[in-house]
Amino acid sequence: MDTGLDRARILIEALPYIRKFNGQTMVIKYGGHAMVDAKLKKGFALDIILMKYVGLNPVVVHGGGPQIGKFLSKLSIKSNFVAGHRITDEKTMDVVEMVLAGKVNKEIVATINQHGGQAVGLSGKDGHLITASKLKLISNPDEQGDKPDHPPEIIDIGLVGEVVSINNRIIMSLINDEFIPVIAPVGVGKDNETYNINADLVAGHIASSLKARKLILLTDVEGVLDSDGNLVSSLTMDDVDRMIARGVIKEGMIPKLQCSFEALKGGVEKVHIIDGRKEHALLLEILTDEGVGTEIVLN
Repeated sequence: MDTGLDRARILIEALPYIRKFNGQTMVIKYGGHAMVDAKLKKGFALDIILMKYVGLNPVVVHGGGPQIGKFLSKLSIKSNFVAGHRITDEKTMDVVEMVLAGKVNKEIVATINQHGGQAVGLSGKDGHLITASKLKLISNPDEQGDKPDHPPEIIDIGLVGEVVSINNRIIMSLINDEFIPVIAPVGVGKDNETYNINADLVAGHIASSLKARKLILLTDVEGVLDSDGNLVSSLTMDDVDRMIARGVIKEGMIPKLQCSFEALKGGVEKVHIIDGRKEHALLLEILTDEGVGTEIVLN
């Protein structure tokens, strides 16, 4: 009896959130350990399906760095990185596109559909969804060129792109027809060249384009941690700036927060950084009182 009551209480706790978010779009960046562990992959698919069935509109943008690295290794193609970006020549780009838009994307779509959802896979090249340009990576970004021995310079990292614009018509069409869009972060340039784009950045731009209620980034950490290593449940942009200046926030979390800021400035109400290693983290963040990660708001 107690177990039954506990389940009923959980459903009642979720009810106001289901009502509040009914009809709202949520963009979820899917990556990290949640894309590798079989149990977590199934749990993520079920979370996305439940979101759709209770009236939310999930849009999934996925990464695939480890899968790309594994496939490149099989082909004896060495992976080199600069400032966290994979140097991407034409041969590497062929593999990136094949793995992201082919293998990884279709596996996610198949898993969602296998468990009762209706997902459709896209890359940024479909319907000219993501227009991109070559990413210009500047060395010594803190230098202004006033030190002759450390002048800033542009580093060529190949076919790595940044988002120029999002054409969300195809996404809106799928949402309106009750499908779940699953998007690979591959863009197309003005001369029809293909670009590999950071999935966090793509998710942020798509969330802004759709004026999504939330952008949710699945990571392999609890969320944003303070100087004592404790989870910070809520942050403003000013809070984040101070924590970066003090060195509390660093390395891989910084680009995720920069992506969060762009999304918030673009009209997204809240960004959530959550631990994708936790089973059903997505539902726990959206449909419970306490949540499981860090929420970020403008002010």
